Amino acid sequence: MNLKTSFAIFAISVATTDAWLPTHRNPVRPVSTSLRSTQAPASGTYTLDGDEIRGPITPVGNFMLVKVKDTLTATSGGILLPDQSKERPTEGLVVAAGPGKIHPFTAVRIHNPIKEGMSVLYGKFDGKSVTYNEDSCQIIRDDDCLLYYEGVTMKLDNVFPVRDYVLIELDEDPDTLATSSGVVIANQVMADSLPCEGKVVKVGEGRMASNGKLTKPQVKVGDRVKFKDYAGNEVKIEGKEYTVVKMVDILGHLDEESEG
Repeated sequence: MNLKTSFAIFAISVATTDAWLPTHRNPVRPVSTSLRSTQAPASGTYTLDGDEIRGPITPVGNFMLVKVKDTLTATSGGILLPDQSKERPTEGLVVAAGPGKIHPFTAVRIHNPIKEGMSVLYGKFDGKSVTYNEDSCQIIRDDDCLLYYEGVTMKLDNVFPVRDYVLIELDEDPDTLATSSGVVIANQVMADSLPCEGKVVKVGEGRMASNGKLTKPQVKVGDRVKFKDYAGNEVKIEGKEYTVVKMVDILGHLDEESEG
């Protein structure tokens, strides 16, 4: 993505003024400076994909600028180490975030729950790569995010699912699975039999309807649920495996009778 196409997503503005540039032929209204990336680079010059720009960037709509960061894990002594796993979603620090998209039919603002300074977990293939102030960044939408949290590392008590996502604790150990005869085999061998049942541990605020109101989640913390095969996004939190599933991919509740 070059500087020209980036104008479709960002308004480039000077941090000390309310100056702004139009997006293509449609004007972009000035956005509160609280949404801007106001931290000046060490060089004093802002750049996007190697080109100098007038000032920090302000995402429009529900776009966000996210600085890709190493996934960190803490040892028992508190030392943070980069996680080498490449299979999990990507973590990033939100550098700047738009206020949310406008519904095309009702003109209601669908607010963006994620703000500047938060950390997010999103699909590793989502978004567009850009280089902002010599940092590797991604341009993503709020809809691309699975979880968000505040703090250095992601923990169960500080992480929140985005909108209608649900965080589920899986029933089986994801590293080893046992057959009916009791033989334990590697997870890779059982790739077609990955667990799709578990206990709900965190629930998002719900999907926002076109009228701007949140739809009530159909599950709650503590529920045991079954979801569609391959619908989950596996994540590791504090050394334990979980999956993040959209509400629409949950097939039903599991009670004692259905488990039997």
